[in-house]
Amino acid sequence: MKAALKFLALSAALSASAHAAGVTLTMDCGSGTGFQICKDGAEAWAKKTGNTVKMFESPNLTNDHLGVIQQQLAAKSSDIDVYMLDIIWPGLVGDQLVDLTNKVPAAEINAHFKGIVEANKLNGKLVAIPWFTDAGLLYYRTDLMKKYGYSAPPKTWAELATMAKKVQDGEQKANKSFTGFVFQGKNYEGLTCDALEWLVSFGGGTIVDSSGKITVNNASAAKALDTAASWVKTISPAGVTTYAEEDARGIFQSGNAMFMRNWPYAWSLGQSDDSKVKGMIGAAPLPSGGGPGAATLGGWNLGINTYSKNQAAALDLIRYLAGPAEQKRRAIEGSFQPTIMSLYKDQAVLKANPFFSSLYSVFTNAVARPSGPTKGKYNQVSQAFSTAVNDVLTGKSKGQAAVAQLATNLARIKGSGW
Repeated sequence: MKAALKFLALSAALSASAHAAGVTLTMDCGSGTGFQICKDGAEAWAKKTGNTVKMFESPNLTNDHLGVIQQQLAAKSSDIDVYMLDIIWPGLVGDQLVDLTNKVPAAEINAHFKGIVEANKLNGKLVAIPWFTDAGLLYYRTDLMKKYGYSAPPKTWAELATMAKKVQDGEQKANKSFTGFVFQGKNYEGLTCDALEWLVSFGGGTIVDSSGKITVNNASAAKALDTAASWVKTISPAGVTTYAEEDARGIFQSGNAMFMRNWPYAWSLGQSDDSKVKGMIGAAPLPSGGGPGAATLGGWNLGINTYSKNQAAALDLIRYLAGPAEQKRRAIEGSFQPTIMSLYKDQAVLKANPFFSSLYSVFTNAVARPSGPTKGKYNQVSQAFSTAVNDVLTGKSKGQAAVAQLATNLARIKGSGW
């Protein structure tokens, strides 16, 4: 929350585009690697329409980003017109977003994956439109696969551990910084995503099932967490328990890791001219622990602040940004995964992102976090889960004790109902 307050205090330092005509909008453009490509798209719309768009650079961590939005909405602030929204947020802030039902033509909405559209509805109202989607992937070094005699990426977590250890031991003879596997182990929403993949892949469920029942207290879930903890200080550095997406990507892209769990955006950055592993990266489905391999559904969407004084212009902006031309540009330039189904047959998109085609089923079958059944309490559920997982990763707890205590904590959060 301190980070959220800090960024609110700094909101006066928004970076404005150079256009000065018509309506002036302020857009939440995220942060980090996606900020500039978002800004480019918004400024293209501004140039086309004669309007002005100012960019708000939100906190990098999703938890802090959400805090900023919630504080603004609680204050009924009109400072930011357009929000970028995590796929899990409609139930948390959707009641203070403009209802887009009948404001966006049905043909435009129907071009997107149906499941993502449904995730952007709250009580039957469409509160955001899909912008880009996400699913967890396993990245690996193709050159080191060949060097160490491997013909295919690991299909199980046990295989990953074996392969990562062999390559790590070999590479550390010349590079002491080399590690086998990096992922998101920091106590935040990113760890919830990683750990949900572990649970599902071991047959341990989704924390809370679709009916709202707390299911996390089971032996398979405990085994999944203990397995992940076994990676720390063996095939993963001790510091992995503090890593977010960019920490993991920095290590992998600098040539210091064999495997990495991350989102599709990391592909284009790994192929950039300043990447030490350019041309030596593969992407595959995440491994299985005995159950079905799983990728957590991510992705971001665009909604309009109900307190915005320029809702008509804001609607035009989000329709442009979520449209096929802009989604195509973002896919080619930044590996942002489209939500428009037809773009998965676009040759320019597939040339830039060959794994979009081969891993299409990973994206379309991604596992949703339990934001639907837990509604407005999802944030508390996620925080309790990521804290329990981080405790196991750091050796403060064992898997079985952690899931048992977590179930008790979740029951307390649930109270008389979600």
